[in-house]
Amino acid sequence: MIPPFSITKEYTTMTKYALVSIFCPDREGLIAAISGRLFDLGVNLGDTSFAVLGEGAKFTSVCELPEDVSFDDLRIELSGIEMLNGADIEVTDFTLAPLHGPSGRITHRITLSGGDQPGLIARLCEVFIEFKANIVRLVSETTEDGSYVIRLSVYIPDNGADACLATVKNTAEGLQLSYGVETA
Repeated sequence: MIPPFSITKEYTTMTKYALVSIFCPDREGLIAAISGRLFDLGVNLGDTSFAVLGEGAKFTSVCELPEDVSFDDLRIELSGIEMLNGADIEVTDFTLAPLHGPSGRITHRITLSGGDQPGLIARLCEVFIEFKANIVRLVSETTEDGSYVIRLSVYIPDNGADACLATVKNTAEGLQLSYGVETA
């Protein structure tokens, strides 16, 4: 039994960060089960992502741990969640800053769709380098109708946003992809 933490203790005893990565078959209630167990342990979730990948699911989070919870304890506790039987669970030291800098802020969301082709993501992502833009999130999937959809959440510095977006649009058109953008 894990002792309950008061709100004050929960935030004042947190001294170490872990990167928690879980890969397992996708199931309903998966995020609730994982985040609930982490809450019960007094773990504070920072940047977190979840994605369905084929029939699998990937949960990743930068977690702030209480002093009395070790990486091994955390891995054992997560392994005890019934729906994570057989899951790949990694808990490692997170030694980078737990908060992202300005280039981690999303300024634009770009959606591209069309036919899949080798090197498509590489070709599109190379465009951002010239403009000192940063891809914060990238999700791609093949839809039921066979279309390939790429969604990018990006940081583009103000002084190069128009030129960067025009270049992405031209590249997409050259690859016969539809293009949409919204400002975040």
